[in-house]
Amino acid sequence: MNTRRDVFQAIADPSRRAILLLLATVPSMTAGAIAANFDSARPTISKHLQILTACKLLNQQTSGREVHYQINATHMKQVADFIEPFRALWEQRFNKLESVMKKYKSR
Repeated sequence: MNTRRDVFQAIADPSRRAILLLLATVPSMTAGAIAANFDSARPTISKHLQILTACKLLNQQTSGREVHYQINATHMKQVADFIEPFRALWEQRFNKLESVMKKYKSR
C-alpha cells in the first residue's frame, strides 16, 4: 500500500524542519552536503529527504550523478497560506492577553 505523506507530519519532525531551514539559507545542496550538517547517519538524512520530496516541500534536480535538493517555494507558500489564519488568530489572542496583563500590572 502506497500512502501519501502528509506535509504536516513531515514538518513535525525536528530534523526535517532543520533540513528545510538549511535549504532556505543555501539554495541547492546534495544529500551528502546536507548530511554533513547533521550528526545523523547519511541514510537517515536520505530518508528525511525522500519524505520531504514526497510531500513536495523539496524539489530534486539531477546533475550528472549528483542529485541537488532545493526548497519548493510554491508548495511552501501553500503551506504558509494555510497556516496564516491560525497565526493571525493566536497573535490576536496574545495581544489581548498582553493588554489584560498591562491593566493588571498597573493596579
